[in-house]
Amino acid sequence: MKTEFTLAQLADPDIAVADKILRACVHCGFCTATCPTYVLLGDELDSPRGRIYLIKQMLEKEQAPTSDVVKHIDRCLSCLSCMTTCPSGVHYMHLVDQARVRIEETYQRPLMDRLLRAVLGYVLPRPREFRLAMTLARFARPFKALLPASSSTTGPAPSVLRRVRAMLELAPTRPLPAPGPSGGTVFPAQGARRGRVALLQGCAQQALAPRINQAAINVLTRHGIEVVLVRDEQCCGALTHHMGQDADATARAKANVGVWTAEAQHGDLDAILVTTSGCGTVIKDYGHMLREDREFAEPAAAVSAMAKDISEYLATLDLKTEAAHDDVVVAYHSACSLQHGQKITSIPKELLSKSGFVVKDIPESHLCCGSAGTYNILQPDIAMRLRDRKVANIATVKPNVIAAGNIGCMMQIASGTTVPVVHTVELLDWATGGPRPGLN
Repeated sequence: MKTEFTLAQLADPDIAVADKILRACVHCGFCTATCPTYVLLGDELDSPRGRIYLIKQMLEKEQAPTSDVVKHIDRCLSCLSCMTTCPSGVHYMHLVDQARVRIEETYQRPLMDRLLRAVLGYVLPRPREFRLAMTLARFARPFKALLPASSSTTGPAPSVLRRVRAMLELAPTRPLPAPGPSGGTVFPAQGARRGRVALLQGCAQQALAPRINQAAINVLTRHGIEVVLVRDEQCCGALTHHMGQDADATARAKANVGVWTAEAQHGDLDAILVTTSGCGTVIKDYGHMLREDREFAEPAAAVSAMAKDISEYLATLDLKTEAAHDDVVVAYHSACSLQHGQKITSIPKELLSKSGFVVKDIPESHLCCGSAGTYNILQPDIAMRLRDRKVANIATVKPNVIAAGNIGCMMQIASGTTVPVVHTVELLDWATGGPRPGLN
């Protein structure tokens, strides 16, 4: 794709990156076939190729985007399926992230939209505040019937009331579990120590499902790995990063780079493990996010190199299973952030299969479930259509349980099915001597 940035514009490192990405695009259109919003809506501007044109124009002209441009960029899930499909290696993730920052800085959203995004950006990364919000939402859930149930997927953005209903629909129906262990806790290896890792504590997952990290701790310590929850660790920044709230995301990235680097220097770390793949994708990108920062560029790159999805690390340990579970059929949902963002596709399925489970692929596994961070709140109608499509595809393999590697996907899918949804590591914990997850 031909670009027309001036030399002055190209002096901006972000514009230089955008120029390189844009020039890699050859207009082939392969991305349209695997883009969830284009598959649903059939609008060229709701495809990666269409959005690339909109972003190019916005960046080149240095103009505030129109409401129509914002609508189509907002509809992007950042599922990154287009990056898996693209034969030219267009790094769409860095381009759309830059577009979101530009929109946040130059576009005046309606007041209620701004307030909602500010609340989400404040509450979601903070486990205590998020926990309180979820508790309040549980009691408010019965009132969701008073709010609008749907809106057009082809017209303007959903109303604030429609988005509030979406939040209430995602609220838990039962009391939240007790919080997990706090930062600074160390879990010693059982037997001879073979390694030492830091485990990301997470934010939403810490409140909604602390059992996931506990399962990871169980498996790791059982196989000789010491696990530390690093003190003063923050949210990874993924949620605000994908809403274009760049200052918040960058500050969190710097804080985490600082505490993880100090922990690695103090006690050696083999890896920084992540059980939420959406977080892992962003942490692995810290090196790019902080590349222009003289103080943080080098340690951020080192942190990104140390970051691993829990399945990546477990695949190196030769897990010792206690009994086969070949009566349990597992439908494996490959989270977009894992398969497209981190290019991890076969490892989780191989781990489950080697542990004795019957693992089945889901039709259209490349399509997003509609969770995508805050997407199922900000774009609830598209998200619901994607969820229903995903659930229908899962039903065709007749599973006893659904496994996924991302808490957002787990919540989204669970809201549309009665089949139990668990994290992959929970099944691996069970197979290696841990408790049985909540299966039917």
